[in-house]
Amino acid sequence: MSYTDMQNKKIHQGRNIKRFREMLGIKQEALAFELGDDWNQKKVSLLEQKETVESDILAQVAQILKVPTEAIENFDEENAINIISNTASFDNCQQPAFFNNQPTFNPLDKMVELYERMLEQQREMIEKLERLIGGGIN
Repeated sequence: MSYTDMQNKKIHQGRNIKRFREMLGIKQEALAFELGDDWNQKKVSLLEQKETVESDILAQVAQILKVPTEAIENFDEENAINIISNTASFDNCQQPAFFNNQPTFNPLDKMVELYERMLEQQREMIEKLERLIGGGIN
């Protein structure tokens, strides 16, 4: 596949929403709850099947998932794999020129940061659910 072909390839925004949602461990039901009263699991499922998502919905989902809108709009797994496979030669065990043996950050710290962010999102959802349940009892 040439570079021009890769540029012309359509990005499947719905699939990207699903990828980011799953990476963050968020269920469709939870995303639907965050999107509002007129959303449900089935509607989120249909959203994730759409190749192109309306910009206002895309922005709202990006905000909920705490990822840049551009990440959902532009992420192409196939391109990422092609770039990695065309750049890195694992057959002869040579490291690509861009590979940094001494990263400027601790990868473990990044994992802990991501885990803490996921825990915080869960706490927020639990609080919202408790308020919702508490409001229904009164």
